[in-house]
Amino acid sequence: MLSHLVIRNIVLIEELSLDFTDGLTVLTGETGAGKSILLDALGLALGARANFDLIRAGADRAHVAARFDIEDDHPIWGVLADAGLEPASELIVKRQLRRDGKSPATINDEPVSVALLRQCGDMLIEIQGQFEGRGLLDPANHLGLLDRACHHEAALRTLRKAGRTGRPPDAFTPRPAPICRPLGKKKNFCVMRSPNLISWPAGG
Repeated sequence: MLSHLVIRNIVLIEELSLDFTDGLTVLTGETGAGKSILLDALGLALGARANFDLIRAGADRAHVAARFDIEDDHPIWGVLADAGLEPASELIVKRQLRRDGKSPATINDEPVSVALLRQCGDMLIEIQGQFEGRGLLDPANHLGLLDRACHHEAALRTLRKAGRTGRPPDAFTPRPAPICRPLGKKKNFCVMRSPNLISWPAGG
């Protein structure tokens, strides 16, 4: 969950530090009070497209940092491991906007691409507005949601490690010979006698 947010030189905000706790947090205010600025700043830290008009007048750069408290088995750690980042006790994302047109980003003080920042941001927070789509309806999220619901985190970490080392995990070897059987006019399917691999399309 989001536990801390720091904003500097974003539009009207010179410096702001917010702490969040468990439960519901509600930010209220009349039109023009600056509620949307907080969302713009948070979106920037999560990999949104850089909008240099957000830099406060008179400042040469803007800065946003967000700290998240995340479970050890959260799938984001696997994504970061694939990118060469070591797991930590917390996750801190930072983003700058500079007058020279650059917008560097870091995760736990390690420089990262905005693409990786956006990928991680999508796994951390979903910002919803009127008429926007929902993450549950996005097919790109379905496999990850299914894996989490089925508690596949340990198996996924094992597979990622195997992908990095080039060696199949012990749980998947030795592979038994497949048994192919026809399914009427459909393609044949090969059924593995293994708890990990159930079936995959075969030629024919």
